[in-house]
Amino acid sequence: MDLNDIVVFTRVVETKSFTGAAEQLGLPKSTVSRKLAQLEERLGVRLVQRTTRKLALTDIGQAYYERCARIVADVAAAEQLVTDMQSTPRGRLRITAPVDLSMRYLPAIIAEFLGAHADINIELETTDRIVDLIEEGFDLAVRFGTLPESTLIARRLCSISTVMCATPAYLAKRGTPTTIEELDDHDRVLFTPSPRTQSWTLTYGDQIHEFGRPARFASNNVGAVHEAVSSGAGIALLTDFIVAGDCQRGHLVYVLPQWTGRPIEVNAVYPARQNLPPRLSLFLEHLARALAPPPWAATMAHTD
Repeated sequence: MDLNDIVVFTRVVETKSFTGAAEQLGLPKSTVSRKLAQLEERLGVRLVQRTTRKLALTDIGQAYYERCARIVADVAAAEQLVTDMQSTPRGRLRITAPVDLSMRYLPAIIAEFLGAHADINIELETTDRIVDLIEEGFDLAVRFGTLPESTLIARRLCSISTVMCATPAYLAKRGTPTTIEELDDHDRVLFTPSPRTQSWTLTYGDQIHEFGRPARFASNNVGAVHEAVSSGAGIALLTDFIVAGDCQRGHLVYVLPQWTGRPIEVNAVYPARQNLPPRLSLFLEHLARALAPPPWAATMAHTD
């Protein structure tokens, strides 16, 4: 089946002439006549009765036209949908992001975006594993840390600091460290994303301090580490966005705030495309604005 022949046939019927169909389609009249003849030959039926004054549909031609008109209208609607989606952002965005960021600041950022774009839907999958965006059908991932070599496009969003904190009750019992060396007298609560991550590397200007004493409590789940330090298990080194609110409310207290862990880069990554869907481009811009500076930075400044 040649869809072009069907389009020619419907235009001939609707304009009631070869000349009118040729003008609408931008084709020579001879081409329109030839295409209709080819369609009739392929079908083995007469669709249009031709006289010197007018064209008239046969019974079979009328039935065929009614079906063909719906097909042509559906194709036109599909093409218009693509055009509209490019000019008016709409459709679904599938995003994946780390669990801890997804549980705190990201939902509010997404909600603000959805409030401004009524025709866009967002599906957020929270996971700490590295998702294969292309294989699993995701449009965008928010990722922490150094990115491996890949064909994905990366856009830097912000940098996360890691800070030390503890409960006021723990510090009242064990004392508040005033120098980096005094940390040796305290219990550590350690986030261990991998078995090799057993030490802290702290920096203060040009100074570097390696703290390798075994932790009193360690877990590869950042939520468990946060809960443990909030329960008074010791001093933890956690990302600023996790503990900023706790420190602002006084549930936790910063310890030696001038000493921090190495900063962690936050990037948005997405498959390489020549023409990004407008909904993805808009969300990327919104996300970049929302994290520059990140919302927890104001909380930390207020706390300090």
